[in-house]
Amino acid sequence: MAAKIEYIEVNDLKVPVIFEEDNRLPLVNMQFVFQNAGNIADGEKPGLAKFSAAMMGEGTKTLGSSAFAEALEAKAIHISSSTGRETFVIEASSIKEEFDETLKYFDMLLSDPNLSMDALKKVKSVKLGSLARKQNDFDYVAANELKSIMFENTPLANPASGTLESVESIELKDVKNFLTQHLVSNRLIVVVGGDISLDDTKKKLKNIISKMPKGKMQKLKTYEVTKEVSEKVLKKETEQAYVYFGSPYDMDVSDEDYYKARVATFILGTGGFGSRMMEEIRVKRGLAYSAYVRVNINKSGSYMSGYLQTKIESMEEAKTTVKEVINEFVKNGVTQDELEQTKKFLLGSEPLRVETMSQRLSRTFQNYYRGLPLNNSEVELQKIKNITLDELNEYIKAHREILNLSFAIVTR
Repeated sequence: MAAKIEYIEVNDLKVPVIFEEDNRLPLVNMQFVFQNAGNIADGEKPGLAKFSAAMMGEGTKTLGSSAFAEALEAKAIHISSSTGRETFVIEASSIKEEFDETLKYFDMLLSDPNLSMDALKKVKSVKLGSLARKQNDFDYVAANELKSIMFENTPLANPASGTLESVESIELKDVKNFLTQHLVSNRLIVVVGGDISLDDTKKKLKNIISKMPKGKMQKLKTYEVTKEVSEKVLKKETEQAYVYFGSPYDMDVSDEDYYKARVATFILGTGGFGSRMMEEIRVKRGLAYSAYVRVNINKSGSYMSGYLQTKIESMEEAKTTVKEVINEFVKNGVTQDELEQTKKFLLGSEPLRVETMSQRLSRTFQNYYRGLPLNNSEVELQKIKNITLDELNEYIKAHREILNLSFAIVTR
């Protein structure tokens, strides 16, 4: 069955439920997705959302971390928490026979998370250790530096995992305040599917949601990439140059031309071998093993970004080549052959993107979250099939903002 949207009416709210029944396997997967509750909501302590998600992974205060984990393991139940840029997600999965038990433990976790000093110290130790190791991950360093210059003085400039200083400063009250403010029914979208019935599932979920604080749904702010082109070079002990680049991309999440962006960016640099960037950077010049470009279209901000690694002595040539490739792309567009090859790949690989229930639910969620029709993916495929070369090139030439490239480079 195709995924559909239903609603659970509770506490004067209509909580959306994205549901798909799939009885091919006796499995159930569920997500509670809280909007405007991801990394963008960190406030003055970058990394707070991820830290809070890790605290939710420490079980309940009553059982403690170990006993809670053992109880789940005994019944092959999986419950985890994670954050995206804009969302906080608590996910649960189990076999059909254990779904009621899964909901029981899910409810326990929401109502009695292990917000103890022992859990805080454990999570902080793990997070600080991970951040310390990442200081020598120069891809991580360059990527974060690029965000800091593209979204200067906005929440999007901060690293999602935080900094050593910000994570060290997180206190128990910060986590409690974050969870109290953001894990509320007003921000909730439920995503659930598997070998279960919708009506029965809605009744069971209503019992859990009714106990949650109602809270408030704050409007998500949108941040633009800074108009000022800049470059930042960080000197490290490295044998390679890590070149990260980005630019504005003037597109809203509900833009009807998103399918054109998919096609254009695939040709420019998302498509791997055969893409413009890969052909010029690796095949023709041998400057890097790989080179990649993608567009990031989100409610909170949209932009184009890319990266490559190259020899230190080739850094300037690689940077110049990136600019040349993008200039040529905007000026002259793409060829009919490039368009046809991209159509074949995107249309031909579509079955691989909807193989699993999880993939289908995720796609339906993204369409709903972006304010698009639930069948928008199918509509997009038809548009991709029908797009002409003139239409695509007109679109590419209209997006001259991608020429405004900023660079973040780690080199010796």
